[in-house]
This record gives sequence, C-alpha cells and structure tokens, in this order.
Amino acid sequence: MLTDTSTSRTTNQDRSSASGRRRHDDAPDTMALFTRLAGLEEGPERDALRDELVTAWLPMAHRIAGRFRDRGESIEDLRQVAALGLVKAIDRFEPERGAFESYAVPTITGEVKRHFRDRMWALRVPRRVQELRNKVRVARRELTQNPGSPEPTPAALAAHTGLTEEEVTAGLEALESFSTLSLDAELSAGDDGYSLADTLGGPDTSYDVVVDRESAKEGLRRLPERERAILYMRFFEDMTQSRIADQLGISQMHVSRLISRSCARVRDEALADRSRRQADGQTEA
Repeated sequence: MLTDTSTSRTTNQDRSSASGRRRHDDAPDTMALFTRLAGLEEGPERDALRDELVTAWLPMAHRIAGRFRDRGESIEDLRQVAALGLVKAIDRFEPERGAFESYAVPTITGEVKRHFRDRMWALRVPRRVQELRNKVRVARRELTQNPGSPEPTPAALAAHTGLTEEEVTAGLEALESFSTLSLDAELSAGDDGYSLADTLGGPDTSYDVVVDRESAKEGLRRLPERERAILYMRFFEDMTQSRIADQLGISQMHVSRLISRSCARVRDEALADRSRRQADGQTEA
C-alpha cells in the first residue's frame, strides 16, 4: 500500500522549526525532571535526581568533548572536563528559561576551552597575552587565506586587528609558548646530528672567581697598609716569603703569620657579608 509521506515529513519539519533548534539523539527529554529538581531542597532525593540527569546527558557532554580531540589532550581527560561542565550546567539551569540543551552546550564548550586556556600551555602566560595570541592567530589566518598570500608583517597584523605593533609582537611570541621543544630534539638530520641540549653551555667556574674577588675587595681595603703590601708582593708579584722578609726587615716566620692572619680576616669578613645579604634578602621576601 502506498503512503503519502509528504504530510508526515512536513509535520516533522514543522516540529523541528517550532522547537527552534536541531535535537540530537543524545538530547533526552528531561524537562519534567528539571522542574522537579528545581523544587527540591538539598538532600538525598535531590542528589539522586541530579545524578540521574547527569547520566542522561553525559553522552552529549562526551560528544562535545570529541570535537576537541587531537589537540594535545587525551579524550579521557577531555570527557572529564566536559562532565564537569555538564554538572555546572545542571546546577545552574533554570527550567523556565528554555531548553536545557541550549544552555548546556555553550557551558560545556566553555569549560573545555577554559581547560585548554589554563592547563595546556607549556609556558604559563597571562590571560591578556593569551587573548593577544588568539587575535593575532585569527588575523594571520584571515590575511593568508588566499593562495599565494605572503606572511603578514607585524604592521599589517596591527592594522588588521587594531592592536599596536608591541601587542602584536607579544601575541606572536605567545604563539610559540603553547608547546615546547624537547632538549633531546635533533637539530641536524646528518650523520653529525646533534640535539638542542648539545648547543647549551655549561657552568662557568670563572663566575665564582669573580664573585669571590668582589667579596674580598672590601676586606682587603680594610687591612693595614703593611699587610696589604705583603699580600700584594706574595700573590701579585709572586715573591717568596723569604724575599718579602728581607725587603721588610722582618723574619720569614712573621711574614707567614701575617699572610695567614690577613687571609683569614678577609675570608671571615667576606663570609659574614654574604650571610648578612642573604638574611636581608629573606627578610625582604
């Protein structure tokens, strides 16, 4: 028997138009449950009804999470974030405001986007810089969407976005901050390939010598003139203790005692100054 399907098709279209939105298979009719939830006080009954709603709408949350797959985050973690957004949407939804799906979709989507914004950066940058990055990224895409379009200059990006060139530069730098390069990454494909770590310098012991020298300067200035002269002859003119003793008319043993006493005094004063600076720094912090 032939059936005229035009009437039923028109009816279905009218129903879809009347609802004002496209219903998905994972969008159950739970308006009665939400109405009941709104009238319940905190307690076991309300918690059980809330869990029932979460279970009913969880497939929709998973569908939204699936839109963000292959962006550097596992689908399991994305589903957890989407489920958190779903719980927030259920807790905040007011049945008299309309359909739950219309409220839940942007709430869950926003929660997932917030996760990428706050958790997925390899280097933590301020939110303002993240926003500059997004503006610059969109502007670059718009300016290079035609085949053969050259890479836009910072000036062109600034004119397109209404930002200053300094802000565009900050946004361009933030584009490189979302992910990092491993120190083990190969920088050369040849037989003599080397990694990024191979290009980094190591500790320079000369810095310690500079620090020690500067620390000792004040102590040396406070020494008596004769003791400064003895240290100069011994360590800068490389004179032996016996020659110093002959030049000053004192015994070699006395020269040795003066050198030991002067070095100990300078060392103690330098260490005391370092301890005092460290204590002052901790106090200011």
